[in-house]
Amino acid sequence: MNRLYIKTIFFAAALFMLFSPAAIYAEEVDNDTKPILLGMSAAFTGPSKGLGIELYRGSQAYFDQVNAKGGIRGHKIIIKYYDDGYDPLPAIRNTIKLIEKDNVLCLFNYVGTPTVTRILPVVKHFNADKPVYLFFPFTGAQPQREFPYEEYVFNLRASYRQETWGLVHNLFMIGRNRIAVLYQADAYGRSGWDGVRKALTEKDLNIVAEATYKRGAGFESSMKRQVEILAETKPDAIISIGAYEASAAFIRDARDAGLDVPICNLSFVGSDNMLHLLKNLEKTSNKKYTDNLINSQTVPSYEDTSLPAVRDYRKVMTESPPAPPEGFGKDYDPLKFSFISFEGYLTAKVMTKILDKMMLRQNYGSLYAATLSIRDLDIGLNTPVSFGRGKHQGLDEIYYTTVSSGKFVPVRNWARWSK
Repeated sequence: MNRLYIKTIFFAAALFMLFSPAAIYAEEVDNDTKPILLGMSAAFTGPSKGLGIELYRGSQAYFDQVNAKGGIRGHKIIIKYYDDGYDPLPAIRNTIKLIEKDNVLCLFNYVGTPTVTRILPVVKHFNADKPVYLFFPFTGAQPQREFPYEEYVFNLRASYRQETWGLVHNLFMIGRNRIAVLYQADAYGRSGWDGVRKALTEKDLNIVAEATYKRGAGFESSMKRQVEILAETKPDAIISIGAYEASAAFIRDARDAGLDVPICNLSFVGSDNMLHLLKNLEKTSNKKYTDNLINSQTVPSYEDTSLPAVRDYRKVMTESPPAPPEGFGKDYDPLKFSFISFEGYLTAKVMTKILDKMMLRQNYGSLYAATLSIRDLDIGLNTPVSFGRGKHQGLDEIYYTTVSSGKFVPVRNWARWSK
């Protein structure tokens, strides 16, 4: 093969890359100043509204900073949001609307297992025609981490299996082996229940009792029957897999019934929203409802100011805290700080880096290629974030918190709960 022929082939390949759709898209991305739309469907109303509102506020806090500096190469980042009330059917309708009508770049910050699991087939369906990805859903469930959907979803947070394994292991190490489970009767609850079951099976143990409640239960709901079912077996710890209003109601009724064993909650519960309800109850009842609570988290405590990300988050949430999404939250008092808004802040930080990398010509405007290029990204947690082929989860750390002086703080020593 002579040198002239090789040069001809190289020149033709260069022309193809220059005028290929991907390269043209990259050129448009550089020159066009249209905003970058991220599509979010979440609970902004109903008993779980604090989850969607706080996640939105945290992400918006970071994007506000980026946009104030001109956005990403001139492109402002906009969250196009719709309320689904933590209900799968509205979530499906919202997803179709975001993709077909709003033409969002990607889906972002969805909230909840029952909603996310139902929109996964929709995402897979649209991928037959064009790439559609879901970034950083607020759920640790398995379906988006397994075939056939894992290739369309990128997770930042650790899984419920990792959370439940850690809770079971730490309880086991302090002699608390009789573990009962309360769970929401849906895909979220079953995902957490399965994680507890698997973790106990590894230690040749079983769940000693289980009770369920219906999704959408509020703080005013009675959990007395659930408490009775679990108390009958004399558990020495309970793992609750629920949302904040229902979980707070269960804690209230358990303590009123004299069931004072440690009650553990997963990160999805919305620790700060739950604590707010229980603290208000303590003021009016003169009873203690916040003792012996242990919550797993997928982000560090926002009280740990040794971390750069925490300092940045606290600064912006103090100086210019975002309001709830327009049209929602009129009867909701935003929290100054929360684990959920901190997670939203972090998802926005990683998303911004991905979008910036997407603008680089070597990624040809490909969101997928840009995401896979994230390696050892420092987001201020002393734990780097990486993605890659077959690795669609950025973080694996689990943190444990308990209530002290009216707020959730890191657990320093599990021995205080030794049996």
